[in-house]
Amino acid sequence: MLAYFLKVNVAIALFYAFYRLFFYKDTFFGWRRTALLCFFAISAAVPLLNIQTWITEQKPMAAMVDLYANVVLPEFTVSPQTTIDWKNMIRKAATFAYWGGVAFLIIRFFIQLAGIIRLACRCRTVRIGGSNIHLLSREGGPFSFFHWIFIYPSSHTEEEFNEILTHEQTHARQWHSIDVIISELVCILCWFNPFAWLMKREIRTNLEYMADARVLENGYDSKAYQYHLLGLSHHKAAATIYNSFNVLPLKKRIKMMNKKRTKEIGRTKYLMFLPLAVLLMIISNIEAVARTTKQLATEVIEAVDTSMEPTPKAITHTNDSIPEDVIFEVVEVSPEFTDGGMDGLIKYLSKNLKYPVEAQKAGIQGRVVVKFVVDKDGSIIQPQIARGIDPALDKEAIRMISAMPKWKPGTQRGKAVKARFTVPVMFKLPEDAKGEPAYAPVNTQLEEIVAVAYKPSTPNAKVEGDVFEVVEHMPEFPGGVQGMMQYIARNLKYPTEAQKAGVQGKIIVEMIINKEGNITVPKVTRPVHPLLDAEAIRVIGSMPKWKPGTQKGQPVNVKYSVPIMFRLQ
Repeated sequence: MLAYFLKVNVAIALFYAFYRLFFYKDTFFGWRRTALLCFFAISAAVPLLNIQTWITEQKPMAAMVDLYANVVLPEFTVSPQTTIDWKNMIRKAATFAYWGGVAFLIIRFFIQLAGIIRLACRCRTVRIGGSNIHLLSREGGPFSFFHWIFIYPSSHTEEEFNEILTHEQTHARQWHSIDVIISELVCILCWFNPFAWLMKREIRTNLEYMADARVLENGYDSKAYQYHLLGLSHHKAAATIYNSFNVLPLKKRIKMMNKKRTKEIGRTKYLMFLPLAVLLMIISNIEAVARTTKQLATEVIEAVDTSMEPTPKAITHTNDSIPEDVIFEVVEVSPEFTDGGMDGLIKYLSKNLKYPVEAQKAGIQGRVVVKFVVDKDGSIIQPQIARGIDPALDKEAIRMISAMPKWKPGTQRGKAVKARFTVPVMFKLPEDAKGEPAYAPVNTQLEEIVAVAYKPSTPNAKVEGDVFEVVEHMPEFPGGVQGMMQYIARNLKYPTEAQKAGVQGKIIVEMIINKEGNITVPKVTRPVHPLLDAEAIRVIGSMPKWKPGTQKGQPVNVKYSVPIMFRLQ
């Protein structure tokens, strides 16, 4: 949403500069009116038009995406959390200031609108020249709002009154108030953008040009009309939502009335803003593709850092001594629930989990992720919430995990060690629940229980020798993780059918990198959709050779997982 909003404001600034450069001095007031309104419409629409698939298929565009992602976009860095999160505080302050400005301008807008409606109700109305004229009870500048025309007749001669009437009827009959309202709303939403206010000023001024031109076309004397305008200059017009007869600056209006009419051939230049709109659309989509590429890169790096590479504590010891207080994230033999292994754990959770009544009544449900450590003697220690939903559900998940019987501890080099384990607990209300204690405490599918620990795989039929999950030196893509993410971003194609269906999500592809560095046996371990799964397999299968993993200085077969994110903008 923020990216869209910024693109809209940049487009407004570019269109204003384009207007000043090409349209500012001509006399095609009707064309100018259309162009100015189109500028707002195109600014809002361009960021929403999606041509990302086409861009990724064009080699020059793909090169621009790479350049933009690596040069223009900021690098994603991970830094320790400071005591005061200044970035977050500034973001919150900016958000508060923005919405405060919007609220103030909305209130101002409705106060002005209410003032006009109240004035229309109080004034005496007469019918003149097919228009309803509201006669002001005290001296003030003439103005119109939609088909309401307000005039203080005592301040004008008959000739001046007719000029004013023609002027304001032009505003009313051509619905100029719509332009004014649109420009006001844009300024409310983009109040911090000076170009939005400048565009609003140009819209208001051009409407006055149109009304002035209509007065002169009706045969009124040009000089007399201009002197009349100067005579009304003491009636100061504030920036309001009505069309004021004496809107400033008068100097521009008088100069435009005396200006020689622009030649008809000059109309062709109004077609020039179409290439600008197309260019903005291309740039917007290049930026979106580059940002998606960068996001994919970040997710790949994070997934590799947290999921695929072993922790130093688990792999750096080459002798038989193991530090007493080390908590392993990866061990040779995973901890195991004593009574029945993984199936027994699922049964235990289903039997012992109690759905808090207050959470049932509030209709709260979802998945709570609990981390804990299986100690050397198999006892459960240090349970904590890795992802919470509701205090009551979080508390129940912790209670149930803490009450588990002792496990069979994990082992490293034949010795029992402390190992970390992660269990997601699913709280789900049945659809026909009516307030009674009813719950579905945990999904019975095996994949609901996820342990962050591994043991050596059995030999794969398509790969000679053992397949390792943890080795001293993990396999490496040419160019490292950064090279891998750039390769995936460049070669991944979003299936058109999946885009139309709105399908998106993260796919995990598991593969074996053999002793020669070749990708073998790629398979999807976390599917999303057949089309996306197939594309992920295609990209992984097309990778060049890797630097193989090594164990005790020898290349070995290593299992490796890569997350691939498909995300619609």
